[in-house]
Amino acid sequence: MKRKELRAFDINIHRLANGEHEFQFKVSNELLDFFEQNIVEGASGQCDIVLIKTETMMTLKFQIAATVDLICDVSLKPYTQDVQVVKELIIKFGEEEKELSEDVLVMHWDTQQINVAEYIYEFLLLAVPMKRIHPDIAAEDRPELIYVSESENGDDDDDDAIDPRWEALKKLK
Repeated sequence: MKRKELRAFDINIHRLANGEHEFQFKVSNELLDFFEQNIVEGASGQCDIVLIKTETMMTLKFQIAATVDLICDVSLKPYTQDVQVVKELIIKFGEEEKELSEDVLVMHWDTQQINVAEYIYEFLLLAVPMKRIHPDIAAEDRPELIYVSESENGDDDDDDAIDPRWEALKKLK
């Protein structure tokens, strides 16, 4: 996606009156291609944004409904996963631009427009699970995918905390 095509994600905030405004943006492979990433192979869906503007700040409420194409970490088979994201971003107006926290930004008073492409991209990637497992691979079919927790005191030699399937390995010590 060229910089010019990224303009489709611009919101002209200078001309917006105070109040609530709604916007819709397409989530597609072109958006992912603009940013360097290797987690998601493809995406399609929609992002709805409700922008509430006041004299001193804006609140952007993102609602993303998309499907993403992923590669399974275990079998390396491609699969599609539904992703639902609801996030809120607060933008305050001030003298200098800075990030106060993960979801609160300060933007200069005379900013004419904002581009929401990067926010949509980040929210979409954060919704992708860290461990990508194909739905055809069930935990009962692959016991190595079952998480075995340690005992509360961190001592994994406790007989009560050991999974019985690993009892044979304990005998090898």
